[in-house]
Amino acid sequence: MRVTIYTDGGADPNPGIGGWAAILKAGNHEKVLSGTEDYTTNNRMELQAAISALSALKRPSEVDFHTDSQYVQKGITEHIKKWVANGWKRKGREIANVDLWKELWELSEQHDISWLWVRGHSGDALNERVDRLARQARLSISPKAIMPEGIVRIYSRGACKGNPGPGGWGVVIEKGEETEQFSGSVARTTNNRMELLGVIEGLSFVDTEVPVQLITTSDYVYQGATRWIHGWRKRDWKKRDGKTISNIDLWQALNQIMGVRDIWWSQAKGPTKNIDPGLAEAAQLAKLALVEFS
Repeated sequence: MRVTIYTDGGADPNPGIGGWAAILKAGNHEKVLSGTEDYTTNNRMELQAAISALSALKRPSEVDFHTDSQYVQKGITEHIKKWVANGWKRKGREIANVDLWKELWELSEQHDISWLWVRGHSGDALNERVDRLARQARLSISPKAIMPEGIVRIYSRGACKGNPGPGGWGVVIEKGEETEQFSGSVARTTNNRMELLGVIEGLSFVDTEVPVQLITTSDYVYQGATRWIHGWRKRDWKKRDGKTISNIDLWQALNQIMGVRDIWWSQAKGPTKNIDPGLAEAAQLAKLALVEFS
């Protein structure tokens, strides 16, 4: 029997709520699978999709397996035999997601599989379809994206001259029709610290019980607050290599704040001309705060 399989998976944020999906086609027959996890990663969802698809095959088959995950495709075709030979270790350390890789390896040995990488969102109809199915699965358990009534918006920006050097932060707070502006400066700091400090200071000006949408252009702040912080907490504020994370004092302060209030994180991307006026104003405040050190 020859089977065509397409799989996809993802988490939002990463790590966060996850969903996966698989489409299996053999002749005129089609089978669709999907699933979710409350807290997981993109890579684990990609692996779980592959495992679930192969587990659905009732007998040894010839399989054309399509995935847009290079992590899965390269792992199973280029690296896995080395991992097996080395006791599932790489450079002396156990490989990530070893439990799923072991399961996928055992299943893949039962079939004759051509592992094919397909570029995501490139017009492949089945890839696009399985992507939608995985997203629908994830959204089925995701919190509603509707902002609560009366939410306060905080636009936060940081600036630094020299990095390290003198720095400033600026925030614009919108409460309905009212707008407030705040800023501050530090004699010697970094851009990342100013981006973080602006967020923390901005939140301090809004009552704890009031829901907040925090808008930033900083990838460091956004990814840290929505993705990386979960792992940092588990590892006692250390990176994967065992070194203490940068700006630990500010991240721990933000972590405490996040534990007692509702924050909707938003990252603004794109050309400068498309940046929200609130962010542009916050950026100007941060730059003006640097004046005293000029």
